[in-house]
Amino acid sequence: MLDREGFRPNVGIILLNQKNQVFWGKRIRSHSWQFPQGGIDRGETPEQAMYRELHEEIGLKPEHVAIVARTRDWLRYEVPDRFIRRDARGHYKGQKQIWYLLRLVAQDWNLNLRATDHPEFDAWRWNDYWVPLDVVVEFKRGVYEMALTELARYLPRNDQRNRFLRGNRRVQEDHTAQLQPPMGLELPPGASFDPDPQSPGSPMPGPTS
Repeated sequence: MLDREGFRPNVGIILLNQKNQVFWGKRIRSHSWQFPQGGIDRGETPEQAMYRELHEEIGLKPEHVAIVARTRDWLRYEVPDRFIRRDARGHYKGQKQIWYLLRLVAQDWNLNLRATDHPEFDAWRWNDYWVPLDVVVEFKRGVYEMALTELARYLPRNDQRNRFLRGNRRVQEDHTAQLQPPMGLELPPGASFDPDPQSPGSPMPGPTS
């Protein structure tokens, strides 16, 4: 299914773990790495296609993820002629994609690269959000950069650290007089001072890194 300009509708998936690392898949029998992606079938919405591709390519179901955000508009890339079947040249130009940012809410062991008889990946890993684009096939790099840049604003904060800091801040407010360090004592960023860590009701020291 192509649009008037020769672009096939497609979805791309950026899957986050709790550390805001992204799923990074190695294409089967190749040295290139990429995010899960796939075409939108006739009659499908982008969201329906995203869930289908999510299961077909990495074995996850809708209950395993939460949608964080998606790109507002289509992002396009052209495919060089040497990657296009000869009978499709002149008609097929490339892909236009809606990208989804998802949060994994299940365990890693739910990931399955052999969920279908036609696997897309033969290896995977968690990678920092800003993936190394030099291992992505060249004609997709621009779209990857646009998708990552647009969706970066929606990256969830590290909830565990934030809860600790918020709780620690409330304790500090209740013990303001106690938590002033002696003159000349410098604390690491985010740390708190407790003159007597063994005393009942004393706050735990804050993080040191």
